Parts: sequence; C-alpha cells; structure tokens
Amino acid sequence: MALAVVNGPTVTEFVEDKQAFETSVKECFEMLDTNGDGEISRDELCAGICKFMTQTKQEMGNLCDSIFERFDENKNGSIDPKEFRSLMEEIMFAMARGIGNSPVLMVLDPESLLMKAVQHEYAKK
Repeated sequence: MALAVVNGPTVTEFVEDKQAFETSVKECFEMLDTNGDGEISRDELCAGICKFMTQTKQEMGNLCDSIFERFDENKNGSIDPKEFRSLMEEIMFAMARGIGNSPVLMVLDPESLLMKAVQHEYAKK
C-alpha cells in the first residue's frame, strides 16, 4: 500500500487517455481472468472483488449479480474485455465525481487503477 494524493481531474484525465487506460484495464482484466480463457466468470469476479472488500458472502453475491446484470451485455454469463472496460470506465468516472476537485490523501494498492491514474499524472510533469 502507498499514500497518494488524488483528485477527480487526475482520474478523469487518466480515463480519457485511451492508450494509458486501455493498457491498465487490460492488466486488471488479465489478473481477474485466472483461467486465461479471455472472459471473466462470475466466480472469478467475486474472487477478485473479495480481495478488496469485507462484505458478507451474500452481499458479495448481490454485488456480483448487479455487476453482471449491468455489464454482461450479451448475457452469456461472463464479462469480456469490452464489457470489462465499460465497467472500469464507469467506476472510475464515478470515483472522479465522488472525489471532486479537492486533493484527497488516500492509501492505494500499487496495482490499483487509482494508483495508475496518479502515476499517469506524475509522468506528465
């Protein structure tokens, strides 16, 4: 874990940099796709989310159900790279709106998309 200063514009600019965002989302997708079949199953998604959240098994199941209902566009029971990108983009824009324009000090996982947004901003300086 690392401390970083984050604000909404940092996150938004990262998502809008298509190349940087696509590369980072692809890395996240590959981490979650534990069997390497090019899709994220419900079990893979839930296992990945469980690493970062402390909800009950029922709450995690409900969250995964909601994600699949919203983002599994073709309703085939898995999230493909395009669907995953849409999910990550929506989450990141929501976080940017929630954080707002004021800098916020956060503890971030070094591999998280928020940390990648911070690194993206520092690389521009």
